Amino acid sequence: MAEKLDLLKKNYSELAGKYQLPDYKTVNEEFDIEKLQEIETETLLREIRKVIMDKVISYLRFAEMLINPCNAPMFFFAILKGIDSNDKKLLDDIYTRLGRLEIKVIDVDNDYSEDGEAEFIRHVFEEWREIKENMKLVSKALQSGWDKKREKKDKSYLG
Repeated sequence: MAEKLDLLKKNYSELAGKYQLPDYKTVNEEFDIEKLQEIETETLLREIRKVIMDKVISYLRFAEMLINPCNAPMFFFAILKGIDSNDKKLLDDIYTRLGRLEIKVIDVDNDYSEDGEAEFIRHVFEEWREIKENMKLVSKALQSGWDKKREKKDKSYLG
């Protein structure tokens, strides 16, 4: 098992040097690319891009649910109470950036080139830093909404 991970790290490091990509440790911490150690591929950057996009799309769907909770589980309505207009602007920015990435990946996916994959990974990584910082702020607001819901529930009488 360790040798597969070492091979993944080695192969990625070679590509990272060639295309000025972030180091393995950083990308793995952000996007969990170590799970690719089990995949034998000649297109490693494509597989890494797919793993990265899984997380991007997951965050996009979460943001979408917060922005338009019409079919959301009740849980979302409780946490949305902590969102103010500044948080909504951040959330809209997150949604816009993530949506742009989902659209941009279509071209990358349809026209494979190692250069294109590397460029896209670099671009996502740059965007991700700002998305992540904004998401931290939104997350705090969501936690606040959840805490308010819990406080209200704890004070109510049900019996």
